Amino acid sequence: MEDSAVEVRKGEELDSQIIESFLRENIEGLKGNIRIKQFPGGFSNLTYHIIFDNREMVLRRPPKGADIKSAHDMGREYRILKAFKPHFSYCPEPLAYMEEADLIGSPFYVMEKISGIILRKDLPDGLLLSPLNSKKLCEKLLDVHVELHSIDVEKNGLSFLGKPEGYVKRQIKGWSRRYINARTDNAPEFKSVMEWLKDKEPCDTDSPSIIHNDYKFDNVVLDKENPMEIIGVLDWEMATYGDPLMDFGSSLAYWIDRNDPPEFQIIKTMPTDIEGALTKVEMIERYSEKTGLDMESFDFYLCFGTFRLAVIAQQIYRRFHLGFTKDKRFGMLIHAVNVLEKAAQKIIEKSKL
Repeated sequence: MEDSAVEVRKGEELDSQIIESFLRENIEGLKGNIRIKQFPGGFSNLTYHIIFDNREMVLRRPPKGADIKSAHDMGREYRILKAFKPHFSYCPEPLAYMEEADLIGSPFYVMEKISGIILRKDLPDGLLLSPLNSKKLCEKLLDVHVELHSIDVEKNGLSFLGKPEGYVKRQIKGWSRRYINARTDNAPEFKSVMEWLKDKEPCDTDSPSIIHNDYKFDNVVLDKENPMEIIGVLDWEMATYGDPLMDFGSSLAYWIDRNDPPEFQIIKTMPTDIEGALTKVEMIERYSEKTGLDMESFDFYLCFGTFRLAVIAQQIYRRFHLGFTKDKRFGMLIHAVNVLEKAAQKIIEKSKL
């Protein structure tokens, strides 16, 4: 049931001698020879499994052809983990960072490997969840998210992450610009969606928080012995300080309900449609109950999250379109972009904002 690394994809190899030398200089007590494999999941940073006889680690580096520095800043992600670990136990421990690109062609960092179950599109073989346990796991996922949002940023010296004032405005402007820059001829315009988001933009929140910006099932690690428990939260590359509803809306953009149309089921990336799983509406109700935040304008946040997800998919698809990667999964993302455009339009049509 555990996420398994495989042989490194062609064109994404690491020089094992260089990596081993770096790790031995920065981490004490490593025994045996290094082995390097690659985790096949994910569409953003490249993630490698580093294995010694007495220790397992994870190395993360930007993908080739990526030109979105803010989304692939290895140094920032490393510093975030260093700062968060004392306040949020689910963070993996960061171990070493290389800022210069001389060694492997880009900055990279190494962190501890949290061994456990990561849920992908469907439940892994051997993991059976009753409807009641499916419900409880969804509740646990949301409760850990709320726990993150409840950390006192100022008290714990974490305000270096960003400036919450004007956060929503910057996000709408920035993601709209990213989509325009990444758009290919076969992608939808998203013009009316971008205009609606700009027009319905809310005021700054009175309750800014740490936000993960990619919090979802396949970025959390479940305990192998008790899959109802979350033991790790991964992929902190986009974490910042801002409106928690923007974070929650971005998370729910991935959520596919059991009764969603077939075209939405096709782009499902997590098992949120299994029997007993909370629906989007139920997730929203629980989040409101747990945080006390006003969800009256949540249509805006869900529409933004849906648009943002489409931008991410389009940026990744563009790398495939331009030949920077041969990974066939990336080529399929243009279909997701079109489906997400329809989803955003549907939110707008039904919204009372």
